Order: sequence, then C-alpha cells, then structure tokens
Amino acid sequence: MQYYLSKETFQTILANPKLGRLDKLLLILFWDEETPKSLAKIKEIGTANGLRECVKWNISDTLGKAKGKATSIKGNWVLTIPGRTHLATQKYLSEKKSHAVNDAKDLRAHLSAIANPQTKSFIEEAISCLEADQKRAAVVFSWIGAMAVLYDEVVSNHLAAFNAEAIRKDAKWKVAKNSDDLGKMKEFDFLNILETISVIGKNVKQELQQCLQLRNGCGHPNSLKIGFRRVAAHIEILILNVFSKF
Repeated sequence: MQYYLSKETFQTILANPKLGRLDKLLLILFWDEETPKSLAKIKEIGTANGLRECVKWNISDTLGKAKGKATSIKGNWVLTIPGRTHLATQKYLSEKKSHAVNDAKDLRAHLSAIANPQTKSFIEEAISCLEADQKRAAVVFSWIGAMAVLYDEVVSNHLAAFNAEAIRKDAKWKVAKNSDDLGKMKEFDFLNILETISVIGKNVKQELQQCLQLRNGCGHPNSLKIGFRRVAAHIEILILNVFSKF
C-alpha cells in the first residue's frame, strides 16, 4: 500500500497541540519521500512547517524510545515499516490513488490484438510492473520484450536482407545467424537497418528510438523522474507498433 501526505495536512497535524512529539517526529521522517534525515534536517523541516518548538526537543531520545517505529543509520533517522504502518493506522496518511490503475486498464485493452501467447504474457508482465508502481522496470522490461520480438521477426523473415545491409554499412559485420548475433549490434543501429530494409517505416523507427532513449534513461542510476502516463505511452507505442504487429 502506498501513502501520501499533503503539505496542508502535514502542517495542520504538526500544529495540533494534542498530538504527541513522537507522532509529529514520525510524520517529519515520512515527509520528503522518507529520505534519511539528520537531527538538523528534522528541525529544519519542523520549523519550516510551523513546529518551531522542535528545536528545543531531545529528538534522539524521543525517536530512540519509538519501539521500532524509527531507527538511526549512520547518524540519520529513517522511518521503519512499523512506523509507516502506525501513521497509516492513525489516519494521518492518505492512500495514494495512482494513475497507473486507469493507464494499465487502457493498455490491457490492447492485449486482444496480440495473437502470440508468449508475447502477450511478456507485455502483461510489463503492465503489471506499471500497476505495481515499478515505472523504470516497466520501461526496461517492455523494451527488452519488444527487441526480442523484432529479433525473431528478422531471423524468421528478413535475415538475408538484414545481413546484406549490415555489411554494406559496416564491412566488419559478422553475418548474423540467430537472435544472439543480432544482439551484438547497437539497438539504435539495428532500428536504422530495419527501416532501410522496410521492416518498419521511418516514423515507427523514430518513435522506437525515442523509446530506446527512455529505456536507456531508466536502465541506469540517474536523476531522471518519469510519470505513469509517460510509461504508459511508452508501452502503448510498443504494443501498437511491435507486439501486435509481428
């Protein structure tokens, strides 16, 4: 279960004189994506949201007596699962209503156009990743599946034409015999050749290369942030132009 806390609710709860110190501190630990927080950061968040008296509190002592609801790691305090459960039980948090539910429903409507049961199973797993809020995994997983489908299409129906064009572009290219051999080529170049030999059109290639760019951004540790609808659009492009076509 995922929860969120609006800024207005957060500030209102902190201003409640009937609420104990511990719960207020646990809410501060929940704030800002539950990132680990130093004592200075806890006081900074508290004062910035109206809880000015927290600068005088013995925060370490209060959190240390939290009975497992919070823990200190290398000098920074973090909220534990029992702590989050406590906040939810006390009705401080609201259940996050994800756009993924509707987005995934729309994507599943496309599955009827996919004949191959293995392919259908693969894209269902990518959609399940989206439903579970694993957005990066959904992007990467769906892309790997789409490439597998394109590799199979080339091996089954276009291998000679593909190798001829690959050699024309790069005399050092070793003739591919199977999907593993095709995987030795950079995916960007692979898509270019598919356009050249008319397996896909120019506009489809451009859309797939944008999907590849997103996949690269999601497949490595970085600061990229993406939303549900961006991921859903990525998967939809792959469904309409790869999974349901080949």
